[in-house]
Amino acid sequence: MKPELKPAGDSALLVSFGETIDEEVNEKVHALAKRLEQARFEWLVEVVPAYSSLAVIYDPTLVGFEEVKRAVEGIRVTSERFEGRLIEIPVVYGSSYGPDIEFVANYNGLSVDDIIEIHSKPVYRVYFLGFLPGFAYLGGMDERIATPRLEKPRLKVPAGSVGIAGKQTGIYPLESPGGWRLIGRTPLRLFNPAKEPPTLLQPGDRVKFVPIEESEFREIYLEEWGEGVD
Repeated sequence: MKPELKPAGDSALLVSFGETIDEEVNEKVHALAKRLEQARFEWLVEVVPAYSSLAVIYDPTLVGFEEVKRAVEGIRVTSERFEGRLIEIPVVYGSSYGPDIEFVANYNGLSVDDIIEIHSKPVYRVYFLGFLPGFAYLGGMDERIATPRLEKPRLKVPAGSVGIAGKQTGIYPLESPGGWRLIGRTPLRLFNPAKEPPTLLQPGDRVKFVPIEESEFREIYLEEWGEGVD
């Protein structure tokens, strides 16, 4: 499939490979991003990958849209099979850690135990990072537990909260407002500016959720954060 190239404001070009969430398409997105970064164009400010598109941010004082378009068109893109690390994410499901899990169960005609089993069974793929530093958009969630977002977002979602929004699942790396349905929480620290890289998860990584008890959550949280859970 030939990608569509179009302007996105006065300093960005959007490369679209379609609108599907597909592993092969996502690999093309990251292959193009990698090649652009390796080319070291003077005008390139940043590349921002998503599920099936790539935003190419450029300096408009150095180059115009048509020149950027020609440069992108000149890069041969093929699917590059890559698998990152397999990272286990411990999660305590339900109770105050996952206040929406009963809603997710009722909405889908399932039990809470079903939700935990279905959500923790797949190996997910990190398609891209966005929204917040280290927020990983994960592909591979079973559609049997797909659930719409909250009609009114929460003003405060704790760091480590695991949520569902439509057919997606993800983890909040920082405390923030958010409208995803919260089904659990991990004690791991997904974003730490003191580390390099500061984000635990990277595009291409594989994620496996592992259910744990609250006592184990508190132990890991203390090790990760250096303080008791709030």
